[in-house]
Amino acid sequence: MNPAIAIILIGRNEGARLQAALDSVAGRVERIVYVDSGSTDGSVATATARGVEVVELDTRTPFTAARARNAGVAALRGPEGELPEFLQFIDGDCVLEADWLSHALPVMRADARLGLVTGWRREMHPEASLYNAMCDHEWHRPAGPITACGGDMLVRAAAFEAVGGFNDRVIAAEDDEFCLRLRKAGYTLLRLPRAMTRHDADMHRFGQWWQRSVRNGHGFAQLGALHGTHLARERGRVYVFGLLLPVVALAGLATNPWIVAGVAALYAGSYASALRGLLRDGIAPGLAWRYAGLLALSKLPNLVGMARFWVRRLAGRAMQIIEYK
Repeated sequence: MNPAIAIILIGRNEGARLQAALDSVAGRVERIVYVDSGSTDGSVATATARGVEVVELDTRTPFTAARARNAGVAALRGPEGELPEFLQFIDGDCVLEADWLSHALPVMRADARLGLVTGWRREMHPEASLYNAMCDHEWHRPAGPITACGGDMLVRAAAFEAVGGFNDRVIAAEDDEFCLRLRKAGYTLLRLPRAMTRHDADMHRFGQWWQRSVRNGHGFAQLGALHGTHLARERGRVYVFGLLLPVVALAGLATNPWIVAGVAALYAGSYASALRGLLRDGIAPGLAWRYAGLLALSKLPNLVGMARFWVRRLAGRAMQIIEYK
């Protein structure tokens, strides 16, 4: 077991997925902390039975993945506030590849300015649904220097401390926000060309995909409010295809049918562009045309999520997690 690395695993009502996650990290390092966000499915008992340290978050404070990860790190601190040299974060719906840490650790030790390394996350059951297949494509990004990554990452503890950890208030894209602050602090980020985790999205219904897209939109808006131009392109596309063009089309229904035709042509062009990109990435045609349709449609739930953020912010209400499982 490697004493230089500690594992922080977070979850909420993951059931059998949590059992698989715990089994995948057992015996890899000296300390494993599981942080639970108000589960009602016996997750705490499952983790306790496997002998890992368990932190249960206070249910009176809104849950976020960022808050859970920070709580896991806090539980690792020694008497003088010291931490292990490296922190491996993993979500409760993922399993860690057996050889990941042995390959990632030497890379981290070779470059003191490297704030984190990540690898490839793959979907466990991409064939089970269109939505799972979309996640699998979303996860697989080129190796090399990166600007952001998902929540599974091996982080240098000194870098984590330097930026103050995760922002507890960010309920979506908290990993993106953390990476942004790491880069601003002068650290580099790297994706290794190696499998790191396998993820179980378990998405089989349109409503789950819609909620996940709402959550993404909330993240676009919240990170924009925190960091100005960050994700500006994503927000701009949501405003154009989720709000402006539908309003123009509705106006055209009452004034000029050619306006409606023009709006339809713009949507068709956006769909065609997405379809070409998916086909270039090697997505099978039968899957690509449906995937492209959901990408075009996603601007509507994204807009809902962005609006939800601003309503909460202007009303002074706490940001609440948006779950899709």
